[in-house]
Amino acid sequence: MRKIPFILIMSLAALFLVLPSSSSAQVAVGISVHVGPPAIPVYPQPICPAPGYIWTPGYWAWGPAGYYWVPGTWVPAPAPGLLWTPGYWGWGGGVYVWHAGYWGPHVGFYGGINYGFGYFGSGFVGGEWRGGVFAYNTAVTHVNTTIIHNTYINRTVIVHNDNRVSYNGGVGGVNARANSAQLAAERDRRFGPTAEQTRQVDTARDNRQLLASNNHGRPPIAATSRPGEFSGHGVVASHAANTEFHPPTNRGTEDRGVRNSENTRGETPREQRPGNSNPPRNNPGNTARPEGNREPNQRPEQTREPHNNTRPEQTRAPHNNARPEAKPHNQPQHESHGRDDDHPRSR
Repeated sequence: MRKIPFILIMSLAALFLVLPSSSSAQVAVGISVHVGPPAIPVYPQPICPAPGYIWTPGYWAWGPAGYYWVPGTWVPAPAPGLLWTPGYWGWGGGVYVWHAGYWGPHVGFYGGINYGFGYFGSGFVGGEWRGGVFAYNTAVTHVNTTIIHNTYINRTVIVHNDNRVSYNGGVGGVNARANSAQLAAERDRRFGPTAEQTRQVDTARDNRQLLASNNHGRPPIAATSRPGEFSGHGVVASHAANTEFHPPTNRGTEDRGVRNSENTRGETPREQRPGNSNPPRNNPGNTARPEGNREPNQRPEQTREPHNNTRPEQTRAPHNNARPEAKPHNQPQHESHGRDDDHPRSR
């Protein structure tokens, strides 16, 4: 009789050994910090390197030295039929929590963040699986149609959203909640990032040019054609910083531990209610105008003009009613040009 428990224990142990390691992605584990990430930068999408690659957008990650940019990149799909749900920063419990991305048969909730190139805040319209082969929507993705023939054009799915705020909830954050389809996607079998995606993150963490405190929200390596390849013709830079970034003060609590973050539905937390006291000092949403809503061609230094009505050369001063002596120098719109079916607009 004493042998039965032993046999049962051994059977359970064997069962856990054969379970796929990706099942651990069902529980998202994220870093919590006390300052919000910078806005999503503007950058063009590098060309898709080969059939079967799926675009994974860039994002701001947190490391020992603060926020750093993980460039967007094309990665091979781990299996036919799987799509990538990007991770996102969400406000809750008085902190910003990272909700990790995952692979699954459907695209779930990613905070309503406009990552561009088919990830306009809800779902993914950059392509679809057709009979085990991935077809690309060249209206929003950059694909060489002379090499990749599984393409189509659908411009009706394009969402013109210029909001580049990079976090959900809180003051100035994106106000979005998961819909019924996204809630259903949470119940799908999900898989964590591939080895190629992990290599992209590791390479970005070791590159000090990608620290927000160094690039001021304008990473010189914004996207790559292949994971881990941060040099060569497949690398693109960001066009312009959307706002001026202020690195957080080291208060010794901004990377305090790792916490489970299972709430990916986007519910409005209690801390988000009106009257919430003590918002983060460097929270981009503390201003009356969220940083994602500023014009892409606005020069960063123009957002911090002093209220001085006596200096005529400050042509963009908020309270200067006098006609300026010099016209401001308008920066050109930074967009990639080309045919709609060959080179989508910059994100």
